[in-house]
Amino acid sequence: MSHAIRIYETGGPEVMRWEEVSVGEPAPNEARVRHAAVGLNFIDIYFRSGRYPLQLPSGLGLEGAGVVEAVGSAVTEVRVGDRVAYAGGPPGAYAEARNLPADRLVKLPDAIDFKTAAAMMLQGMTAQYLLRRTFRVQANDTILIQAAAGGVGLIVCQWAKALGATVIGTVSSDAKAALARAHGCDHPIVYTRENFVERVKEITGGMGEVGVPVVYDSVGGDTFMKSLDCLRPLGMMVTFGQSAGPVAPVDTQELSKRGSLFLTRPSLFTYIAKRADLVQSAQELFDMVVSGRVKIEVNQTYALKDVAQAHADLAARKTTGSTILIP
Repeated sequence: MSHAIRIYETGGPEVMRWEEVSVGEPAPNEARVRHAAVGLNFIDIYFRSGRYPLQLPSGLGLEGAGVVEAVGSAVTEVRVGDRVAYAGGPPGAYAEARNLPADRLVKLPDAIDFKTAAAMMLQGMTAQYLLRRTFRVQANDTILIQAAAGGVGLIVCQWAKALGATVIGTVSSDAKAALARAHGCDHPIVYTRENFVERVKEITGGMGEVGVPVVYDSVGGDTFMKSLDCLRPLGMMVTFGQSAGPVAPVDTQELSKRGSLFLTRPSLFTYIAKRADLVQSAQELFDMVVSGRVKIEVNQTYALKDVAQAHADLAARKTTGSTILIP
């Protein structure tokens, strides 16, 4: 027997229950992982609240790190005793141990501990596909990242800076502006008192071309149209989250009027659906972290059984960087 968070209905943090569960033996293509740490992400709130559909009852959580305890008869990707991490697969990471498809697991380098791994897999591989595949950032590009002091934001700032880009980022406070700047954000904009569209145009105008070639926006809501206004002609709008609420339907004429813009709504799980892509993405992330070019900031730690408080703090924007849960 083990313990895990289960939900039987969608709603607020109070719907999460800490229960004893039976894990059982892994199926032929599965491995059982004993978690040392579990990651917290905004998508967990989307599942818990019902914004994203989920068959109930269900577990929650999409990333974790730990040790392989058992493997099914057909598993070739990992062995018992391997240190592993993952992001994706069916929700259920909020657990002391779980079975999951072995082809979703990646082996951890010795230089990366479990807490760091649990904090970085989903956010770090998201940063990887955003910067290297959705829009391939080059040296001398100028980018805009919304929520620059968040988990994905801090990684994007560092990674983009390592690529030679100039980074503009929006934040909600002076403290978060200082945090973003310390992680490679050249121009943090405190959107609660500054018009970020005007500031982006001012910053880029001084570089010779008004607007940025790409905006990475995980905020959604009313921010979306303003993000579009930050793009130069032929720029790309990448909306990869909706922490402030869903984006209203978009009239494609708006893209035309603003200069033949591109718009995409990507998901990490599409980019890592093939095992080869998963392994490559994870390896690029590991290389950046081991080299020190990207530092993973684990700024909050909660006991897994206290995840309701973690959800409340994340939704209230009280967190910065990454948050982990300890079983």
